[in-house]
Amino acid sequence: MSRALFLVDALPVGDEFLLDGPEGRHAAAVQRIGPGEELLLADGRGATAEAVVLSAGKNALTLEIRSRAYEPAPDPRLVVVQGIAKGDRGELAVQAMTEVGVDEIVPWAATRSVSRWRAERGDKARDRWVATAREAAKQSRRAWCPTIAGDPDESTRNVATRLAAAAAAFVLHEEATTALATAALPERGDVLLVVGPEGGIAPEELAAFEEAGATPVRLGPTVLRTSTAGVAALSVLSARLGRWGS
Repeated sequence: MSRALFLVDALPVGDEFLLDGPEGRHAAAVQRIGPGEELLLADGRGATAEAVVLSAGKNALTLEIRSRAYEPAPDPRLVVVQGIAKGDRGELAVQAMTEVGVDEIVPWAATRSVSRWRAERGDKARDRWVATAREAAKQSRRAWCPTIAGDPDESTRNVATRLAAAAAAFVLHEEATTALATAALPERGDVLLVVGPEGGIAPEELAAFEEAGATPVRLGPTVLRTSTAGVAALSVLSARLGRWGS
């Protein structure tokens, strides 16, 4: 079984470290990790450490740091503009995309989004995406946690601006003639991918994105849900960019 990973604000500089707070409580009380067992620490920004448990309390572990490492930030970066979906489909998308390696997720208030993030509700919804990404990064043992764009929901105009600045920009669309599997990819920079909500991308949105330089692409003959389309597309991009190479 692989070693559990726990996220900390900063890696310790000394040889011993007290893992307390919510992460320590989860490690000691929920996972019941005990003396002699090994685990991983990460700061979510590329730095990791291997540690062994010296002693276990009720809600904390005392660790001995055995080694440290740093994983450079991925380049090209994979950024997904995710149309806000109703219910828990957005969180399902965030969870799965984090597990397969997304670097940033941008919540998008699409014309056909059923759910609307407004004021305090929007802040809470974004916080759920952040928490979901954090837990998925831990589960998949990622050194880097994906970021969630700062605004609760981005407008189509803001998304078009981001697309224009990207090294490569794509829009998943069922009527596209270009396959994502054959589209040209850059050697570095941001690769942006737009995933529409349940109702799809409106014609005026598609036109705005194309004007910004984005290429409509498709994955295959079937139409996927908004909660799975981004995952499938990221899998294609990860393989093509060598992230999933031998």
